[in-house]
Amino acid sequence: MSAVRENGVIVAIDGPSGAGKSSLTKLLAQRLGYIHIDTGAMFRAVALMSKRAGIATDDDARLAELCRGLEVTFVRDGENCRVLANGEDVSTEIRTEEIGLLTSAISARKPVREALLTMQRAMGAKGGVILEGRDIGTVVFPDAEVKFFLSASAEERGRRRYLELAARGDKATLEETIAKVIQRDQQDEGREHAPLKQADDALPIDSTSLSIEEVLTVMENAVRERLAQDDKR
Repeated sequence: MSAVRENGVIVAIDGPSGAGKSSLTKLLAQRLGYIHIDTGAMFRAVALMSKRAGIATDDDARLAELCRGLEVTFVRDGENCRVLANGEDVSTEIRTEEIGLLTSAISARKPVREALLTMQRAMGAKGGVILEGRDIGTVVFPDAEVKFFLSASAEERGRRRYLELAARGDKATLEETIAKVIQRDQQDEGREHAPLKQADDALPIDSTSLSIEEVLTVMENAVRERLAQDDKR
């Protein structure tokens, strides 16, 4: 294990869509006083901007050009974090089901992954950060000091997503939502570049029957244990 970096450790949280990564990352960052780097939002921002520009998901040349001219930043707004794409607040627009499915296809493209990989590594190099996604512990920061792989059954993840959509007033059935979760899993696991995969040294957590607080406690204890190990050196 490496020593703690300038600002602390790097925490990588990977897992499939709907496993609760975003919510848990935000809460864990608050408890530890760490910075939350939402990598999923970065890919969603690229997907949104590519849709607006009418770029096909397999047009690598135009996607690379788009990424070169795109700046994604995060602005803290109380306990929440707003996502800006070239200064425009796209926090709500990137969270639609359409953009979610498009993101899975866009994020599989090599030029997109390479461009955002550079951004993410620069953001997190000094530590004191928590990143969540699908390949953080395997590709973005394979040397992260603490890694988690968060999962839950497709049915449970679909149920959670359905309740989120219903609360927003979006029309969807539970069956349709579960089917989309399964479709997203297949896309993420089967893509050529950086597929969804658990790192060998990641701590697996199945949240199907666990509360957010229970999962959060497991994560916080693991990080603090890792920090305590370095304090003794």
